[in-house]
Amino acid sequence: MNSFKTKIFADGANIAGMLEMNADPFISGLTTNPTLMNKAGITDYESFARKVLESVTEKPLSLEVFSDDFEDMERQALKIASWGKNVYVKIPITNTRGESAAPLVKRLSGQGVKTNVTAMMTLEQTDHILPALQACPAAYISIFAGRIADAGVDPLPIMKSAMDRLAAYPHVELIWASPREVFNLAQADSIGCHVITMTNDLIKKIPTFGKNLTEFSLDTVKMFYKDASAAGFSL
Repeated sequence: MNSFKTKIFADGANIAGMLEMNADPFISGLTTNPTLMNKAGITDYESFARKVLESVTEKPLSLEVFSDDFEDMERQALKIASWGKNVYVKIPITNTRGESAAPLVKRLSGQGVKTNVTAMMTLEQTDHILPALQACPAAYISIFAGRIADAGVDPLPIMKSAMDRLAAYPHVELIWASPREVFNLAQADSIGCHVITMTNDLIKKIPTFGKNLTEFSLDTVKMFYKDASAAGFSL
């Protein structure tokens, strides 16, 4: 991990897992979202967030609004931001009607709220949102490189161009979001991307990076044999 300059943010909603990652010196921050929280069975948003913030007091923690109305998003954002100096409020790039969140982001920036503009996938969105972050004390833009790749599009040129655009916004950092494999960390690092979000399971695969492929092949064969034996297969 020491060879990478790109910061790793742990992405999840399991409190035990989040606290484990917070204690790891190689993890620079944490993020979550309503989908992860729902899958984890979280029903009380504020209670969950405050519980995490009892331990996560220094590393940045991104928490997302969940309203679809911009006025209510603003209310939620201000409340969430009040929970800790290390809190970044995640604002989706649009609402569910495709209406731009830029005016809201600009208002929040003017009120000193640290934001993380999320669910972004295009350079047009990047160009549209960056001016709204001009007055923000600190911000992230999360471009979902993994989902871009799911659409059959190479995310690397998009991410590199986004990094070029951020040169004029030194207080804004780019997040390589929704990675699918450990190699995405190397890709992000190759273009100087500031941050990559990774699930705990993906983070735990990082030690395999750079492993000798012949040894890795043998370990895989041993794994198959061990699991077949444990299952008691016979023919």
